[in-house]
Amino acid sequence: MDKRDFLDHLNRGETVEGGSEVHQMMHLISQEALKLTTELNGSYHTPEEIRALFSRLTGKAVDESFGLFPPFHTDCGINITVGKNVFINAGCCFQDQGGIIIGDGVLIGHQVVLATLNHGLDPNNRSSMHPASIVIGNNVWIGANATVLPGVTIGDGSVIAAGAVVNRDVPANVIVCGVPAKIIKRIETSRG
Repeated sequence: MDKRDFLDHLNRGETVEGGSEVHQMMHLISQEALKLTTELNGSYHTPEEIRALFSRLTGKAVDESFGLFPPFHTDCGINITVGKNVFINAGCCFQDQGGIIIGDGVLIGHQVVLATLNHGLDPNNRSSMHPASIVIGNNVWIGANATVLPGVTIGDGSVIAAGAVVNRDVPANVIVCGVPAKIIKRIETSRG
């Protein structure tokens, strides 16, 4: 199995059985991600160096407008896609095996967790994993310590309040907060 086959399996949302060839590939890719995140987090890097390291981690060039404050953690890396004018603050953890797509103009606060895998509920099959992508629309702001769970899409212009746990889709231009996150306000957008 190569990386493309691995990503195709995950992006189809197919189960990863514990001990399977896909699971073994997941561990191999995790080692590459750990090596790169250790390099990223181990010492000071200029913004240009951070963009270069993040591009290596994801396997895709990021725009020169991309910004990140380390430390940053991921156990895969190659299933993250980021748009332009994205900023990721310190301490974020992305579990991206299921796929993370981040639109343009997104701000991600301190210690945000984006998780794209669920384990099986049956205790006898707990090592199986179920991938589901997270899609973050344009101009979204995710506050500090928020957690976004597998399969969630966040609509353009929305705000995820600090500490929220987002377990279902969020429409465009709303503010959500709480555990689980609920809509508390609609955002009026300016016409320009």
